[in-house]
Amino acid sequence: MNKSLIAAAVAASALLSGCATVFNEANQTVNVTSSNGQKVSGTVDGKPFETPGAVQVLRTRSPKVFNVDAPGCAKQTTVNSDVDVKFFGNILIGGGLGSTTDYSTDKMWKYADNVSIPCSNP
Repeated sequence: MNKSLIAAAVAASALLSGCATVFNEANQTVNVTSSNGQKVSGTVDGKPFETPGAVQVLRTRSPKVFNVDAPGCAKQTTVNSDVDVKFFGNILIGGGLGSTTDYSTDKMWKYADNVSIPCSNP
């Protein structure tokens, strides 16, 4: 096979895939704690979590709402998504096609790595 054809195929596949799509998983692990250190159980996207601990959330543009029923704690803690910095690198390197891929797969979004559920001191 012609070396230039192989090089062209590699270059095309690099340009058509998004950086965030390649480097980010569909899910993100978020560490969850309570502000006063008490153990709290709750759900996010229907998935259970316990503090201190970690939970996997699906990357989307929509905010995640962490729900708890512990006395003295906020019933809901909302965490907004932000654009992952890898997306901006993709705009510079991959151009429109790669950034469109990142946007369409929702892998360009990132949540805070650490979420603290506000709770009053016991």
